[in-house]
Amino acid sequence: MPIISFAVQPFFKREKMPSDFAAQMAQSPYRTIWKLTWPQILMMVFHFFIGVADVWVAGKISREVQASLGIITQSLFFMLVVAVALANGAVAAISQSEGAGLHKRVQRYIGLCVLLGLLMGTLFMFLCLPIKDLLLTALQVPAEMRSVTDYFFQVYLYVLPPYFMLIITNAVFRARKRVMQPLYCMVIVTTANTYLDLGLGLGWFGLPEIGFKGLAWATFGSVTAGAVFNLIVLFMRGDLGKGTLAPWRWIKKAMPYVVRVSWPAGLFQIVWHSGYLVLYAITASLPQGRIDALAGMAIGLRIESFLFLPAFAFNMTASILTGHYLGARQADEARRFGLRILGIGEIFIILFAMVLWQFMQPAVDIFTLDPAVGAQAMDYLWWNVLAIPFTLASMILAGALNGAGATLWNMLIMGGATWFLRLPLAYMLGHEVMMVSTGIWIAMLCSQVVQSSTLLYVFKFRNWPKFAMFKDRNARITPNGA
Repeated sequence: MPIISFAVQPFFKREKMPSDFAAQMAQSPYRTIWKLTWPQILMMVFHFFIGVADVWVAGKISREVQASLGIITQSLFFMLVVAVALANGAVAAISQSEGAGLHKRVQRYIGLCVLLGLLMGTLFMFLCLPIKDLLLTALQVPAEMRSVTDYFFQVYLYVLPPYFMLIITNAVFRARKRVMQPLYCMVIVTTANTYLDLGLGLGWFGLPEIGFKGLAWATFGSVTAGAVFNLIVLFMRGDLGKGTLAPWRWIKKAMPYVVRVSWPAGLFQIVWHSGYLVLYAITASLPQGRIDALAGMAIGLRIESFLFLPAFAFNMTASILTGHYLGARQADEARRFGLRILGIGEIFIILFAMVLWQFMQPAVDIFTLDPAVGAQAMDYLWWNVLAIPFTLASMILAGALNGAGATLWNMLIMGGATWFLRLPLAYMLGHEVMMVSTGIWIAMLCSQVVQSSTLLYVFKFRNWPKFAMFKDRNARITPNGA
């Protein structure tokens, strides 16, 4: 109860936003960066534990349930690509408008993005429900898993509208520097998901035990609770209401900017993750040791994902502050803040990786007792932990470009590094030169070095602020940035 009373008060308080965010941030830049980053690190930790609870409970039920959950979770990502893309557009448009002190425009963009999220989530649900059997057939689901996977898929389609709302509303809060609200939201989602997983999946807490069906409805219930919570906060704070939805003539001028930022972000997500599927295929067809390599890669990815938690937090902080400074028409300060975040992030992630490396072998031993698989996992982790500073640099600089609306640069650089460097080099080293999985892990490191270096060059020397709505201090302010 004390936690609830502590959290509720700032949710519903209508605060008067300061007129000059940029000046306020410049007074204590490093404090501002950390103040925005630490809640997002915790938020990502809670997000991580959602997956842990799902996988653990699924494993307690049966391996078929665990396998089905993995398939459907990956499929859900592709259905959420549009939501993630809209979230990028929302952060760019709202943070820049906030930095410019245009609070009416901020409200209108909030209304527009929330409405788009609701419409797109509902549309995807109704489009996919009639063809779900065809989609499952395309996924080549084994017959013994078909009924479980079918049930998971149907419930996950029902969760699309609230999931879109959850992603969009969390992006809205971040864009306005209200980073505590997404943290509170993820606490609610994680707690609800864990309680329902254990209760409905395994019959704990006196709840009816319905097995794998409980896992599906745990996701539905927890995501819906988070989305409803965020919407209530937006309404209570006055960010959503009768005056939020703008007239059609304003929407026609404002919509192109959101679309211009969103479509490269969505396309990049598809390009990036399809690249990982190809990387899996290259690993699966190695001349020798491919089964051990696949298993080691799966373990390594799961452990490595813990290192990505702070990286995602710094990525989101870079988006927020870059957008605010560009909204205030201070492109040079936006660039300086991006480099400050990069410096802080590199120090943090290197120290974090050095500490975690001491526990890598015990962590691998938790996942496997097979010495060959363990050796592959440690080999994967060696090269990819070595790449972490470059990976973090890519994520922070990409976040800054997202805040500027320059998502096209991210798509071209990171997508190009994946498809024109990582994958060809992985095949050449893994299949032709070294003939073992180490060649693939080296290719991943090389692509991160080239990718981060290219992003740094673009960030320092190219005119990426031109993607913002506001070009300079004397530019005319229009919704589409024309």
